[in-house]
Amino acid sequence: MNAALKTTSGSEKRILEFDLSAELHHGVVVSNLAYAVAEELGLPHDQCYQLAIAGMLHDIGKLKLTGYINGQERDPLVIEELKYVRMHSTLGYEELKGQGYSDFVLQSILYHHENYDGSGYPSNKAGKEIPIGARILRVCDVYAALTSDRPYRKGFDMGTVMELMIDEVKNFDMQVFLAFQRVVHKEKA
Repeated sequence: MNAALKTTSGSEKRILEFDLSAELHHGVVVSNLAYAVAEELGLPHDQCYQLAIAGMLHDIGKLKLTGYINGQERDPLVIEELKYVRMHSTLGYEELKGQGYSDFVLQSILYHHENYDGSGYPSNKAGKEIPIGARILRVCDVYAALTSDRPYRKGFDMGTVMELMIDEVKNFDMQVFLAFQRVVHKEKA
């Protein structure tokens, strides 16, 4: 990675700094939302706190992929690239296990891209097979991604985001999605 930073006069460095900044911001948004949704669902305080940690770390596996995807975000991902990006939840889990994080945090990170209908990854889990922390992160992660500016598009407004999420509601645990809606609509009031 250092060689890439030295190859041109700052262009890769600027992209890398932007990526890290955007990932940190995304993690903070997901963390705060996940805590609030867990609280809205009545989860114990310790689980709410653990979910805030998982929200902050849920995409840490992307750091292992930065050399591969850095600078390519402006182009649509092709199938070969997508399989590597889909590894980030497993890479994050592998990176964090053995570092003192609870099983609740680790399972939430590992399965945060599982869809409620079983169409997600990495294990095609469905319904209640997906740990509650991962089901909460799934909704919060989608919301944070859709509301954020990306190199290839501006962030969507709240109304558009809700429409898009409702169109894909099969991906979410309905109880989690309803709690999430109560949280985000409370924040707007």
